[in-house]
Amino acid sequence: MTDVKDDRYLVTGALGCIGAWTVRSLVADGVPVVAFDLGRDPRRLRSIMTPDELARVTFVAGDVTELAGVERALDEHDITNVIHLAALQVPFCRADPLLGAQINVVGTVTMFEAVRRRVDRMGPLVYTSSIGMFGADDVDARTGRLDERSEAHPTTHYGVYKLANEGTARVYAMESGVSSVGIRPLTVYGVGRDQGMTSSPTIAIAAAVMGVRYTISFGGRTLFQYAPDVAATLIAAARSRLSGARMFNLGGTVVELADWIDAIEAEVPSSRGSLSISGDDLPFPTDIEQDGVAALGEIPITPYRTGIRATADIYRSLAAEGLLIPEEHGLSLPG
Repeated sequence: MTDVKDDRYLVTGALGCIGAWTVRSLVADGVPVVAFDLGRDPRRLRSIMTPDELARVTFVAGDVTELAGVERALDEHDITNVIHLAALQVPFCRADPLLGAQINVVGTVTMFEAVRRRVDRMGPLVYTSSIGMFGADDVDARTGRLDERSEAHPTTHYGVYKLANEGTARVYAMESGVSSVGIRPLTVYGVGRDQGMTSSPTIAIAAAVMGVRYTISFGGRTLFQYAPDVAATLIAAARSRLSGARMFNLGGTVVELADWIDAIEAEVPSSRGSLSISGDDLPFPTDIEQDGVAALGEIPITPYRTGIRATADIYRSLAAEGLLIPEEHGLSLPG
């Protein structure tokens, strides 16, 4: 293993929300980073990074299901650490299960295989699993909490794929000595979270800043995680010296959606009365054991009101520059 200062990162799915924040954090640390993504639109990165910061990122257009292209990127850029985030989210897996399986499952196997062939120079492969692979009935009947070792019974294609990826990680550890860390987030929020089943709480912040009415698509309460905190956790996992196949539930803050709206209205008073909630509770556990992730060291958990304020501040800055485009932040306005 190299020292941290010598690490060179490849981030798949770098143009997504978590990917963008991960790339931003690595650049801030002065670490060389390759953004590997099939897409070509860096709009989420542009929303949270300066042009000078973006200029320090190497962009490689590539498909995680194509082993030759992945291997070429790893070797041409002397990659030592992989953070694998490329995936289709719940609605897209539901709409096209075959494509979802190709990207979410085959793509993950491809990344493990590429790392296996270079295991002597690589840190642990870090990837996002998901609390979404658990059903509401998977909680401990005595405590009402989801244990990290609970048996998963997915209720979506997406959840099935994430469970399969954890199995892939175990087999590669047992058979090939590939170390990995899977992180299981639930409701990630922050600038760039503009699509997916749990994106609407973030879109509500953008709507408040833009002064338009908006309805969050689910109710009840959920475990929120601020995107920069997720990025920090992934990077801590990549820098860890953990061996084997490790999986951790990601910590965060449980918030009632009504309180979430109250916090947005407190930050953007002009939005009062323009935000609402509609829909059922999320079909996932909410009370989640979060102790295991301490194995990665001190992991930040930003208070949700602070995270909402920081998110609103970025949207306000974009708006002042004429760059807060509704369609790029999950909103489609009439007219």
